[in-house]
Amino acid sequence: MSFYDLPEFNFPKNKIFFPKFLKKRFFWSIILIIFISSIFGFLAGFASFKYFSEGFHGHLLGINSQYFQSKNKIAEQEKQKYNFEISDEQRIINVVKKVSPAVISIIISKDVPIIEKYYSNPFENFKDFFGNSFPQYNVPKYREKGTEKKEVGGGTGFIVSKDGMILTNAHVISDEKADYTVFTNNGKKYSAKILAIDSLKDLAIIKIEGENFPTVCFGNSDNLQIGQTVIAIGNALGEFRNTVSVGVISGLQRTVTASGDGLVETLEDVIQTDAAINKGNSGGPLLNSEGEVIGVNFAMAQIAQNIGFAIPVNQAKRDVEQVQETGKIIYPFLGIRYTLINDEMQKEKGLPVNYGALIGKGSNNEPAIIPDSSAQEAGLQEGDIILEFNKEKITQDNSLARVIQKYKPKDNITLKILRKNKEEIIEVVLGSR
Repeated sequence: MSFYDLPEFNFPKNKIFFPKFLKKRFFWSIILIIFISSIFGFLAGFASFKYFSEGFHGHLLGINSQYFQSKNKIAEQEKQKYNFEISDEQRIINVVKKVSPAVISIIISKDVPIIEKYYSNPFENFKDFFGNSFPQYNVPKYREKGTEKKEVGGGTGFIVSKDGMILTNAHVISDEKADYTVFTNNGKKYSAKILAIDSLKDLAIIKIEGENFPTVCFGNSDNLQIGQTVIAIGNALGEFRNTVSVGVISGLQRTVTASGDGLVETLEDVIQTDAAINKGNSGGPLLNSEGEVIGVNFAMAQIAQNIGFAIPVNQAKRDVEQVQETGKIIYPFLGIRYTLINDEMQKEKGLPVNYGALIGKGSNNEPAIIPDSSAQEAGLQEGDIILEFNKEKITQDNSLARVIQKYKPKDNITLKILRKNKEEIIEVVLGSR
């Protein structure tokens, strides 16, 4: 057996030897490994980012992923809250822009005496008697010297029809000797004519001549809620026209006794608000966040801050409709004087019930039953207690005056009365006034 001699290779000491063909293969292998490692590194990094960003890393840290979800939820709520506040502010701005053109200022002016101041010496008639020792006294005195037209007050109103019908308060236009001038939001001036006055509700309808006036939209004051946002616009202090104030409804179905300019009036079922209402705001609109009129501002509490009152617009709608249809305001009229019964009155007078309306004479001995009234025709008597009006129970919170306003003259209604401790049913046809 023979052996072939193998070629001998002399390797340099301390050097690694690679054949040329191996050098090329090794180089490209290294390049391939780096390329593949880069791809896998990128994919692993992306997966890790996705994994951690979605909150799964909470498990690795021993933290429940709900923590991260709740943090995201809180952040989203804060964002929504901020957006809501911005939109609510914008909503108020939109309401003011929408309604202001229909809100007018009423300037009250009348002829007032011109008072002249002069000085007089009370010893003038004794000048000859005193001679050189005549005392020089100058006493100020005052006298009338003709009259002049002067602005004496201001109020607010709002246009309810394209032909210039305006709703305001009765006390704003109560002076028969005064002239009333209307200034619209665009600065135009109009002379106003009084169409009708509702002294029971402190409402009045006046009119200016023209056409295509901007008008308000009526809302529904029966659906109001305490805490609801409201906006008041008015001629504050008779000087700052179309002043805007914002607040909430602070109370509903209030009973208020207001006084001013020698007038005293008690109104039931009114709206209380903390939106600033100042002198001159009387007759202006109280608006909801949709820009609908839900009340007519009429009074403020002078001994407190931010307590104002408005007449529910549903009461005013009736007046506007009547004036448009008949040219006047007519109220249903029963024709009695009465006192609402409560627990205290029941004990004091020994009455059999603690509710209802007790028919009795007025404070100045006026008759309990008005002559020639519906009450007289129906046979009502002094001492009767009206328990129900068309099946509505009469109480302190649901007074006879409030219930009767739901009806019209000539309506047929049924009264449940208590007469000498016996209940009776009486039919009545309502009159008018």
